[in-house]
Amino acid sequence: MKNQHKILFDKMKIGSLELKNRFVMCPMGPGGMCDDDGSFTENGRQYYIERAKGGTGLIITGTVLVEEKAEAKTGHFPYPQRNPQKFIETSRLMNKEIHQYGSKIFAQLTAGFGRVGLPNINTFLEKSVGPSAIPHRWAPEHIVRPLTIEEVKSIVKSFGVVSKIIKEAHYDGVEIHAVHEGYLLDQFSTAFWNQRTDEYGGSLENRLRFAIEIVKEIKEACGPDFPVILRYSTKHFIKDYGQGGLPGEDFAEKGRDLEEGIQVAKILEAAGYDAFNADLGSYDSWYWPHPPMYQPKGLYLPYNEKLKKVLKVPVITAGRMDDPDLASEAVRAGKTDFIGLARPLLADPALPNKIAAGEYEDIRTCLSCQDACIGGLEHRGILSCTLNPTVGHEKEWALQETKQKKKIMVVGGGVAGLEFARVASTRGHQVVVYEKTDKLGGNLNPGGAPEFKEDDHALIRWYTHQIKKLGIEVNMCSEVTGDVINKVNPDEVIVATGSMPKVFNVTNGKLNENVLVAQDVLNGVRDAGNSTVIVGGGLVGCELALDLLYKGKKVAIVEALPELLASGLKLCSANSSMLKDLVKFHGANIFTNTKLVKMSEKGVLIATEKKEIELEADTLILAIGYYENHALYEELKDSNYTVQILGDAKKVRNIQNAVWEAFELARTI
Repeated sequence: MKNQHKILFDKMKIGSLELKNRFVMCPMGPGGMCDDDGSFTENGRQYYIERAKGGTGLIITGTVLVEEKAEAKTGHFPYPQRNPQKFIETSRLMNKEIHQYGSKIFAQLTAGFGRVGLPNINTFLEKSVGPSAIPHRWAPEHIVRPLTIEEVKSIVKSFGVVSKIIKEAHYDGVEIHAVHEGYLLDQFSTAFWNQRTDEYGGSLENRLRFAIEIVKEIKEACGPDFPVILRYSTKHFIKDYGQGGLPGEDFAEKGRDLEEGIQVAKILEAAGYDAFNADLGSYDSWYWPHPPMYQPKGLYLPYNEKLKKVLKVPVITAGRMDDPDLASEAVRAGKTDFIGLARPLLADPALPNKIAAGEYEDIRTCLSCQDACIGGLEHRGILSCTLNPTVGHEKEWALQETKQKKKIMVVGGGVAGLEFARVASTRGHQVVVYEKTDKLGGNLNPGGAPEFKEDDHALIRWYTHQIKKLGIEVNMCSEVTGDVINKVNPDEVIVATGSMPKVFNVTNGKLNENVLVAQDVLNGVRDAGNSTVIVGGGLVGCELALDLLYKGKKVAIVEALPELLASGLKLCSANSSMLKDLVKFHGANIFTNTKLVKMSEKGVLIATEKKEIELEADTLILAIGYYENHALYEELKDSNYTVQILGDAKKVRNIQNAVWEAFELARTI
């Protein structure tokens, strides 16, 4: 371990509870990890145990219900009151193992979701509630029902009842969900959402009454030394309902501004909260509490530094904090007390232990893609990780040594090929990799070219290091033919030859040096010039546009569909909304429902639904997607060899599909 990182392993306290280091696993919804009887499943318990095994000092579970209101669908969240004895017994088994690793565990208890509950997993829209009659975040046409005073009082009492169950189940404390992100407690605390005139509305003190009564109820039920911490958002970044403010954007804050955020924190500290797990944003500005790769690392630190200056209790800071240099410097500079990790502990559960051992090259870096974590919860109700398919299956999908060792030839050194090679070799197979180019990583190379996609290149370095550690033979600049395969004579051939960019003729067959392919521009092979028209408003086209805009280029995006990012697999809403907002904010000229006509003397001729427009541009860049490069598979599939195909060569999708498909085949082959 580097000397500057030792500060991350200081013993710390929350209240009177001692923690072995500064690492905190921040809560994530436990989608797919709960029983219908209200307990964590065995898979869910193993998921938390694995993070304790990996060295995290404090584990905070995902959302646990204190009341089973209609807004929470059965099976998506733990609910201790449904079967208290079962919850206690199973939790004690989990917590015993967590404690054996020297870690502590808090249960995150929720007052509810209110207007922001995701319809896919936790809210029946017609029964959703809030502090006042306000629009639902995901269905603005629906107005939520205001809670009665009696219902608020009932929720407060339930916090006391459930906290006693939690304490009996040998949890070490609780986190309250949440004056944060626009959840139900946050809706009560914020004037933008709370128009009540009773004891829970109006003045700031009245709006905070709900959160204050909760901490007092828990302390009364469990004793003053039982830690109660708060998930908290210092500033909301809301321009209006469903509209977030971008970094650097000048806008009028409709939610909680920083000044009020500091004031609220001081009031809640005085009420009895023992620490603040603090970030920024709301569901209306979802790319703040769930930051994509377009947000800088450590984005909450400037705000939490201000919070720390007025609070006596500790502050926990997450928000892309997996870089140990950034984390240790933040602690030394007095910007935070604890380092919060959520998505990074999905990608690599052993991250703290690897830092402690100085095994930095072995840390699998989170991409902030959110395809399987936040996007997985949003679209499928399941929490997982693009790079780590074992999330939620830690024990049952643990790699087992193969009983029949095979010689396996992997053709293609992209993500699918490298993941297969890594897993198959770990299990004991003899693996040899052939890569046609002089670089491993495939489409991660152009994909990771923009500065905000640096973690894509970190993933290539991680795979390269793992392949080297495992002693896997890699043949670079090697095109595979039937003769090469015959010479190797493998037991199996894995074709992972990836995909190639689509192109079409826009110059009537004439050579034109000004027509480029996005991949070549990203790889630095071709120069986009000072002004360009990008044809294709999918993920590649929009990320290329943002990269060029940051470099001071003039950019137009031409998309045939009605909106940007409408094609391909669904992105997490935090990622898609931020990318669309960013390219617009930074000045891209966006044309949807528009087609390319031809190159012109001044640049490019396009056709909207109403007219043709000539755009001046130095270049035209094609970003119209990829096609499967499966020629080798077609050549070999009827041969005497056992041949299987993976990743984009099979079907063009995303990194998650490539990794998961390769992992599944390699763990069972």
